Amino acid sequence: MTAQLVLGTYRCRAIPEAAVRAAASGTQWIDTAPNYATGHAQTLLVPALAAHPTLRVSTKAGYFTAATGADAVNAGVLTEDQTPAGHSLAPQYVRWQIRRNREQLGRDRLDLVLLHNPERTHPGDRPALHHAIRDAFAALEEAVAAGHVAGYGIATWAGLEEEAFTVEELLTLAAEAAGGQRHHLAAVQLPVSLVTMTPITQALHGGGPLPAAAGAGLRVMASAPLHGGELPGMVDQELAGLIRPGLTPAQACLLAVVSCPGATDVLLAASGASHWKEASDAVAQPSLTAAKLREITGVLASP
Repeated sequence: MTAQLVLGTYRCRAIPEAAVRAAASGTQWIDTAPNYATGHAQTLLVPALAAHPTLRVSTKAGYFTAATGADAVNAGVLTEDQTPAGHSLAPQYVRWQIRRNREQLGRDRLDLVLLHNPERTHPGDRPALHHAIRDAFAALEEAVAAGHVAGYGIATWAGLEEEAFTVEELLTLAAEAAGGQRHHLAAVQLPVSLVTMTPITQALHGGGPLPAAAGAGLRVMASAPLHGGELPGMVDQELAGLIRPGLTPAQACLLAVVSCPGATDVLLAASGASHWKEASDAVAQPSLTAAKLREITGVLASP
């Protein structure tokens, strides 16, 4: 099954307009974070969310801007010496950020809250990192029990590839955080593209985080499918034609990601109407077969 297109607000230049456009196209999800758009991304989404109450939102806890850090210190959930890092998974901070996310998004209940790059905490010390993730998961389970959050997960850049944690370990930590009750770990978000190909090649061999997460019933949200907008300029028309004749390089790169086994959502920060339509047309294409994906990754892996 082809993954669905999600509006990602990281590096999105016109968030209010892009959100309206995405909602009108039938997109079901928008991904954001409290540190995006210098701390304003969530409030910029409010008009579109109010106009389209069925839109679902994934947001995050972890990174914070300097202004948010100062507010957290004033609220007593961070100390002055914790703010220079610009990142925290401390349970008291996670609880506070959840409340702040609800206020900024204008929603009593958040659809999905992701721990943002948890590998930033205790780098190189897996036991300490896992302890921090479990404690943050426990705070998220509290929020679920209170009716403030529907589900939670992690949004990582390198944590899964570098095996700071695995999907199986995250499931175990969530089960521990839930204290024997049903846990609410619901999603993982990680970069997947023709540059960051490891998850694709692993999935084609039945391994790696994508099939592990999909097999556990988690949402698998592929971020940076165009590698920050750089990838279309790196792909010539010959490679685009190999992927699917008639597609632009951007469409070809996107189709490869949405066809990846296990992926359920693909995040795209398309601000302009023409870019969003181009992406929507690519997602509407029939999925690439596993054999075609193997051919593409083989060509790209060749010296």
